[in-house]
Amino acid sequence: MLDEILIIGGGMGGLTAALSLHAAGFNVHVFESAPEIRPLGVGLNLLPHAARELDDLGLLASLAATGVRCSAIAYHTKRGEPIWSEPRGMAAGYRWPQVSIHRGALQLDLLAAAEQRIGRDRIHLGHHLAAFEAIPGGVRAEFTARDADTRGDFVARNNPPREEARGRLLIAADGIHSAVRRAFYPDEGPPRWNGAVMWRGVAEAAPFLDGTTMIMAGHERLKFVCYPISHQASRPGLHRINFVAEIRYDRTELSEREDWNKPGRLEDFLPSFADWHFDWLDVPGLIRAAPETFVYPMIDRDPLPRWTFGPITLLGDAAHPMYPIGSNGASQAILDARTLTGCLRHYHADLERGLERYEAIRREATSAIVFANRQQGPEIGMQLVEDRAPNGFTRLHDVISEQELQQIADKYKQVAGFAIAALNDRPSLAEPTP
Repeated sequence: MLDEILIIGGGMGGLTAALSLHAAGFNVHVFESAPEIRPLGVGLNLLPHAARELDDLGLLASLAATGVRCSAIAYHTKRGEPIWSEPRGMAAGYRWPQVSIHRGALQLDLLAAAEQRIGRDRIHLGHHLAAFEAIPGGVRAEFTARDADTRGDFVARNNPPREEARGRLLIAADGIHSAVRRAFYPDEGPPRWNGAVMWRGVAEAAPFLDGTTMIMAGHERLKFVCYPISHQASRPGLHRINFVAEIRYDRTELSEREDWNKPGRLEDFLPSFADWHFDWLDVPGLIRAAPETFVYPMIDRDPLPRWTFGPITLLGDAAHPMYPIGSNGASQAILDARTLTGCLRHYHADLERGLERYEAIRREATSAIVFANRQQGPEIGMQLVEDRAPNGFTRLHDVISEQELQQIADKYKQVAGFAIAALNDRPSLAEPTP
């Protein structure tokens, strides 16, 4: 009987799955297309339910030291007027923090832990999945090699040799353009775009508010998000601050494939935020302070009717890509990995049944988040204020009540799985799950 588990993809979901399964006693191999894992991207947030799982893996302390423990989230109008704020992480009563961190720092920490615990010989870089099939007792996969071109993208070598691997299971954590997903759903087509374009960057700037708050300002068609991801900068008194400047257009057809490393141009978005000078934040100044920006569309895919096919299943963005609303993408991939581990531990004598149980738990839950994010998730309050008082207001409670805003926040926590009492009371998702 084959006993190896093949994990396709070395991102947050794939590496967390590898670490979790290894800790549970499974033999794993990770196959990543890129010939090297580089610290690409910008900032993200690890919500308390994901932080709780990384804590069980012994990773949270180092990640929290690298990033920033988010103390609060605050929503504002396009004029900088406060709408709603609430504590986050341990300040809100969770047993675990919410951590704002650079995506690359998180991935490299996971990679370092995987290399140390699992072994470098089981982390296979430059292995692009070319074919796979279920075989008696497991799965067989073929890989080709990829090189980096002059732009840093990854391209197949000419007439590359094929390398084969066999295992008991194949876990596809290969992202929104998953080759495994495409094999099972060949007619799905490109991702869905909602018309919004995001320009993201990291700037060294003076802290705002209390120095640990995540802010959102604007509305559905014009929005600015920023939060600190490190208190370490090149000059004393500055923080490294991640920002997202978002503009929504009327067209919704992608003209080219998105990626994490496409450079943005200030002239394409800065004029839209030129007069966003708040008492507590200079938005155009922060944008100009970034040495570079990256641009990509806000995309997702429709939820699937099925993730699991015998010894093969999907995980993370391969299974449920969602709009980056509510800070949930990376966190949900981590929850997938830990739930998968718990299910396989329980059904260790019948691993395919474990995959089916994993899907039964996670597919419905993540589909609900995909649909909630399409309706703006917890950010809907900003749009309601814009709709009701586009020219401003004297008293916020004449526009929207605190009760309505609280209900929006509580509902999203429930949908996304980080309601305080429920999270604090439950065991780790990696515990055996019947």
